[in-house]
Amino acid sequence: MSGKSKKRGGLRFWLALWAAKLSVPALKLTGHAATNFPGKVAMKLCPGFLSYMAHPETVIAVTGTNGKTTVANLLLDTLEASGKRVCGNRESSNMYSGVTSALLSSVSVFNKCRVDAEVIEVDEHATRLILPDMDPDLLIVTNLFRDSLMRNAHAEFVASRLDKNIPKGLRLLLNADDLISSGLAPENPRAYFGIEKLDTDVTECVNRINDVRVCPKCAGRMEFEYRRYHHIGRAKCVDCGFASPDYDYSAKVDKSTGTMTIRDASGAGTYRLLSDAIYDMYNLVSVVGALRQLGMSHEDIGAALSKVKIAGIRRDETTIGGVRVINQLAKDKNSIGCSRVFDYIHSQPGKKELLLMMNSLLDEGHWSENVCWYYDCDYEFLADPSVTHVVCAGPRYKDMKLRLLLAGVPEERISLERDELRASELLYMEPGTDVYLLYGTDTTDTMLQVREHLADLKK
Repeated sequence: MSGKSKKRGGLRFWLALWAAKLSVPALKLTGHAATNFPGKVAMKLCPGFLSYMAHPETVIAVTGTNGKTTVANLLLDTLEASGKRVCGNRESSNMYSGVTSALLSSVSVFNKCRVDAEVIEVDEHATRLILPDMDPDLLIVTNLFRDSLMRNAHAEFVASRLDKNIPKGLRLLLNADDLISSGLAPENPRAYFGIEKLDTDVTECVNRINDVRVCPKCAGRMEFEYRRYHHIGRAKCVDCGFASPDYDYSAKVDKSTGTMTIRDASGAGTYRLLSDAIYDMYNLVSVVGALRQLGMSHEDIGAALSKVKIAGIRRDETTIGGVRVINQLAKDKNSIGCSRVFDYIHSQPGKKELLLMMNSLLDEGHWSENVCWYYDCDYEFLADPSVTHVVCAGPRYKDMKLRLLLAGVPEERISLERDELRASELLYMEPGTDVYLLYGTDTTDTMLQVREHLADLKK
């Protein structure tokens, strides 16, 4: 399989390819992870390395604020389950060096493509370099929200960067329910996905953050037919007529059966929900829409999807001492990601107990970001009486307590402990109460240690 590449590689490319490939076993022999280093070697020796690599006929890129890792990995798993040879950056290393490192295995030492499809998760700012060099067939944009205060302070800023970076002619798959990302690169070919009205939808924003208060075109008044959360929903400007685009892939959710029926111009298919969280419903419809864009039938997509699930490191559950324990990623430095998780937890039936480990400070000597994002986040959902106990842990445990108090959580429901393992010992672990371990992208290993510690305590 020769694959496709935009440019013919010269001596620098071949040296870069061989050096990068040799660095992978060398790193493993010395006990080091090979996440970014091979890509850095390739970039140093040959700038624009990805443009010289052979790529398969099918290349999909995924970007956006939330959901891009899940969507990219679901696409990889589904394509693989359908019999395709695939490659992608499953470990979320979504800058140029990380993508390069991940794709090294897709080619031989002679730059012959070994796979049928590549799916890459791309950081919004890295699109400037990666998209032109890789020339993907399809770009999925999951959504755009405000994110890390140090990099993506406002959704309109991120949208403006993407508008400049998306190559002309690149086919797009966009979220029609997102009034920000749905307007990207208006001259490019596109298709839209979305979810029809749900029983839980509202018309007024109940969240602290609402990034579409006025019409993006004329600054007129937006009238929402329904709103799902923040600025996600369907709306129309009463002054200029600007409105949410129509769906090309329209999803109707039936929570009673745990299924979603997705319709397009050529037919419909019914799929099992990957979870009952709204954000995972959007992840599912975007994956189906992308595979339909590739020409797969609803039947084939459904058969492949039945074999996959969301990566357990992002959400998984187990039973410890007769208690249901759920580990759930609540993306730190990202107020919207945490708000979605808090909303989901408070909406679940029964009593809940939480251990919060979302910290922007990794240790006492390593500052990564301030905690202003806590105050954009809807901690108010945790004031619900069904949330019986919240334990705050980690370097920012006192900041989290303050935010909980301001959100109206009674002080007697809050416990504090700096050390995460000792903090887990403060959980009541009462039968009939679900326990949630909430952690950020920087504290995944800590969560795994906490879960193991809880299991040891209950032996």
